[in-house]
Amino acid sequence: VPGPAAAPRWEPQPLSYQELQSERSEVPVSRLLEEAALGRPGKEDSAGCGQLLWVGEPVVFGRADSIAGKYGVWMKDPEPVPPFTRDNTWRVDTVGTEVRQLFQYEEAEQLARGYPAKVHILPRPLESTGAVIYRGGLFFQPRQSRSVARYDLRGESITAEREIPGAGYHGQYPYSWGGYTDIDLAVDETGLWVIYSTEKARGAIVLSKLDPETLEIRRTWETNIRKRGVANSFLICGTLYTVSSYSAPNATINFAYDTATGTSRALSIPFENRFRYLSMLDYNPAERQLFAWDSFNMVTYPVRLSRP
Repeated sequence: VPGPAAAPRWEPQPLSYQELQSERSEVPVSRLLEEAALGRPGKEDSAGCGQLLWVGEPVVFGRADSIAGKYGVWMKDPEPVPPFTRDNTWRVDTVGTEVRQLFQYEEAEQLARGYPAKVHILPRPLESTGAVIYRGGLFFQPRQSRSVARYDLRGESITAEREIPGAGYHGQYPYSWGGYTDIDLAVDETGLWVIYSTEKARGAIVLSKLDPETLEIRRTWETNIRKRGVANSFLICGTLYTVSSYSAPNATINFAYDTATGTSRALSIPFENRFRYLSMLDYNPAERQLFAWDSFNMVTYPVRLSRP
């Protein structure tokens, strides 16, 4: 097994004073789990859609142990296909120029212990932290392309690939932290999305709904939220939410764009970057939680939505 790859040139800055001094205060796990349980919706409204009202404190599930895992993506499939289940957990460490390893775990606890059940070697290297797992496939951006590909987890092959017309890639329209985060995939209650920007949109976030089998674009929305001006984004119930900062300990969910009405609004929902370097943030509609990668740490955030 080759050693960890050197950090790529896109690292925006060396370890900053703030990052080195980041607080490592510990909170009892029992309290965190209790708070996470409080943040979960009851069965009566779990299927309903609403607006994001609150994001709880992050709960740490695991930690990467080499520089290759400073940035990464981890996820569960909200709509798994047999033999996979909602307990299967997936992870990609994304530091390096040839990122091809997709780690498969039977459950999140196995991820915490660090031993994968299987390692998939992707036919194409993956770029950045925008990948998602959905309906038995890994959806990702192949390196240095404006395309999105679907890797079938059962057949272990790429079953679809499609270019996103005009999408910036490889550092043209990333999130504020850099990391070639030009093309970001997302899943919510309504399906599969891709978040990007184009020259025509002048760097504003563009959203497209994708067919999960063919990757055909079903519909596109152009927002007025500048992509480089936000740290990350995710979708819940057809609404895009953005995060103000990837490193400020007390950041906020600062904008929402509703695809049903085509309107955006400013928000100020507290969001904690506990480890001061947020490189991935995705919503899982089955778990009703946010999954994040924060400077080597794989964390979840409980959320609360308004009743529909």
